[in-house]
Order: sequence, then structure tokens, then C-alpha cells
Amino acid sequence: MALIVQKYGGTSVADTERIQTVAERVVSIAKEGNQVIVVVSAMAGETDKFIAFAHKITEHPDEREMDLLLSSGERVTSALMAMAIQELGQKSMSFTGRQVGIITDSSHTKAMIEEIEASRLKIALDEGKVPVVAGFQGINEFQDVTTLGRGGSDTTAVAIAAALKADACEIYTDVEGVFTADPRIVPHARKMEKISYDEMLEMASLGAKVLHGRSVEFAKKYNVPLVVRSSFSQASGTLVTKEEGSMEKIVVTGVTHDKNQARITIMGVPDRPGIAASIFKSVSDANINVDMIVQNISNVDHATDISFTVSRADSKKAFDIIRKVSDEMGTKGVNMNPEVAKVSIVGVGMQSHFGVAAQMFETLARNSVNIMMISTSEIKISCVIDEKETEKAVQVLHDSFELAKQ
Repeated sequence: MALIVQKYGGTSVADTERIQTVAERVVSIAKEGNQVIVVVSAMAGETDKFIAFAHKITEHPDEREMDLLLSSGERVTSALMAMAIQELGQKSMSFTGRQVGIITDSSHTKAMIEEIEASRLKIALDEGKVPVVAGFQGINEFQDVTTLGRGGSDTTAVAIAAALKADACEIYTDVEGVFTADPRIVPHARKMEKISYDEMLEMASLGAKVLHGRSVEFAKKYNVPLVVRSSFSQASGTLVTKEEGSMEKIVVTGVTHDKNQARITIMGVPDRPGIAASIFKSVSDANINVDMIVQNISNVDHATDISFTVSRADSKKAFDIIRKVSDEMGTKGVNMNPEVAKVSIVGVGMQSHFGVAAQMFETLARNSVNIMMISTSEIKISCVIDEKETEKAVQVLHDSFELAKQ
């Protein structure tokens, strides 16, 4: 008997018919003698609807209240899923994050899981029930509801799989696995049979929406076998696993893009020790993640320009903070470009192959795509470009590295 954790995303549970279809899949696996834990997202569109409601009330919703509001979508789905499973003759029981014992820190809307107590899940499994867990949520030390950020249901599922030492964690979505690029942009993109944790982590952090980055971190840390599958077919999906020697033969694994980007530039920053630390500490204190950073060479008046990127969702908040800090430092001003995107290539094989960056830059230049910022690591190269050029950049890079043929 295997213990399997299955997570179903919003499109997989978009309405009652799809919930019933998922329930049939779950029950068939349980009847094979497996123990199954189901983690669900809110029904497609529900979270956005709640956010819209909040912004009709106030321009700046309180983050604690937003967590309580947004967590309700997953609770609705979990109750309906448990009912659907029960209707098929299989015992089931729904749980909130609080009831499962998912303890987080107090960073509302972006909480980090600290512990999963999970005793009620174990009892339910021992009683032959299929537990259905509301994903994306937990509680902090004050018993306040917290949420894990967009895509947090993936993290819930992998964390539960790690806590209970599950045999597998299956992430069900509306695509059949992990592709070499977004199939909506590159129709001939290829589905990969397997991908390393590190590659998947980079792709997730760089815009590939098939998996949440933190879920991959959990999977790698606790060696959780992770499979990305479609809830609309029986395709085998993509296995996310440890790096294997054969993976290094493939120089570039995939191309990703992220339009949720904004670039902020501070002009005329005094070039002296401690200035950059002060700037980025102010952003960090507001729980805003900074991605790429570029600092120009100091000019004759010992001042420099610093540019960095943040998510578009955090851009207004970050801009207001930086403008205040800029005024205090006496810089020459701050500007923001919210119409940028990031395009990246990823692959563990890049570590041992030369000329990959040159090929990427030459390909973009040949197709008149201007590069604004560059960031590199051992297994990825990212460029910030004009948002309007995103689709073209993804397509030409995918063709240049012949990803459809591997």
C-alpha cells in the first residue's frame, strides 16, 4: 500500500462537474489499496474575485484580513470534494490548514511553513478516509489564518508529503507535464519525461507556472518524488527528481518567461559604502523580494545609477519606499518601468558548456530584441527585455537551442 498526496489546481476543480471527475480518479486510486491525501486549490477565478471584492472596499486592504478572505476559496473546494468522494462510497473528510496543523510564520499573504503537526491526517488515514486538505493556508502562533502566496497549494501538498514521508506527490494541473517552453507560445514545445530539482526550481522561479518554486524547494530538501500530471488525461507526466549524469548532456533544458516584472532605477546614488545596503534593507523590511540588480560604474561626481527588478504586484509599494529613501539620500530621482519582462534559459548542462550566453545574446540581437539587464547562475541566464518582445524572444531562443529535437 502506497501513500500518495495529490494536489489539484483551480482549473482541475473549476466547477462541480470537474470536482466529480477528480473524485472518481481519487476513489479509483484508493480502491487499488492506496492511501490518498488530496490537496485542493480554490475553484478557478475565485481568488481573483475575492481580491476584486476587497479592492472595492479599500485601495489598501489589510493583509491579515486578506488572508482570512482568500483562504475561504480553498475551504469551499475541500468541502465539495469530500462530499463528491463520499457520494462515490468512499469515506472522506475535509480539513482546513488550521485543522491539519500547518504552522507558519506571521508574514501575511506570503507566510512560510514552519511545522506540520498532521496528527488528524494520520487518524483519518487509519480510519480508511481520504483526507481533503484546503491548500494555500495555515495559522501563525497567534492562531491567525495565514496564506502562502499564489501557488501555495503546491507547497501545502509537498510539505504534507514530506511530513508524512509519502511515496509520491502528484501535482495535477491543466497541462500534461513540464514543457521546454510555454506551449501557448511555442506550439511545438516538447514535454519532458524528467527534470532535475534544480532545473525545475529555476524554471519555477523564472516564470514557469506549472509548479510553485517553494514546493520544489521542499521536494528537493526532503527528497519527495514529485510528478506533474494533467487532471484531464492519463498521461504519465513529468518526474521532478535528483540530478542524473545523463541530464548534463542536455545543455539547455527549457526557456521560461515572466511578465510579472517591473524595473526601478535610482539615479545619482552617492557611491559610498553602506548606501546599497540601506536601499535594499528598506525593501526587504517590507517583505518585497528583489530579483535582478545592476549598478553602473561610478561617474566623475562619485554617483552611480542602481536598477533592480521586483514583481509587478509589489512595484507600487517598492517604488513608494525607494522614492522616500532616495529623497533622504539626496539622489537625482527614481523612475519605474512596469512594462518589462524576463526571459530565461535553464539547464544543468550549461555548467560544462561554453558559448551558451553568447548564443543567447546573439539570437536576441539578431531578432532585434534589446537586453536591458542580465543575470546569470551556473544553470540559468536571464535577460530583462521589453514586455512586447516576450513571445518573439521565447520562440527564437527555443528554436536556436533546438529544444524540440532533444
